[in-house]
Amino acid sequence: MNSEQVQLVQSSFAKVAPIADTAADLFYTRLFELDSDIQPMFKGDMKEQGRKLMQTLGLVVNSLDNLERVLPAVKNLARRHVDYGVKPEHYDTVAEALLWTLEKGLGPDFTPEVKGAWTDAYVILAGVMKETAYPH
Repeated sequence: MNSEQVQLVQSSFAKVAPIADTAADLFYTRLFELDSDIQPMFKGDMKEQGRKLMQTLGLVVNSLDNLERVLPAVKNLARRHVDYGVKPEHYDTVAEALLWTLEKGLGPDFTPEVKGAWTDAYVILAGVMKETAYPH
């Protein structure tokens, strides 16, 4: 990612952060609509899960200009996801739900450039996670 893309992701996330709870609700609702088989992987308080999602997303977004700093945590997260039953194809569903959520949360600020920057960021991070979780 170039510095302009990093800035687009970070500035757009800053606009979504104030509505983090709503964004998390939108994300999980859309995720489960896209693939209902994913829903049983989530046990417990979904509000708390949503807060964890937004906190983790914020950490990664704010570290895009220095990914090496968060890669160990990202790789650990990938390993834990395997234990929850996450399969490689689920990453595409998550991408679709994330981009949809950003579009809803940002409205007209979700420009093609912002979508492209988020897509690139997600592809990079999902790639690291899949390589870690499914090394063959």
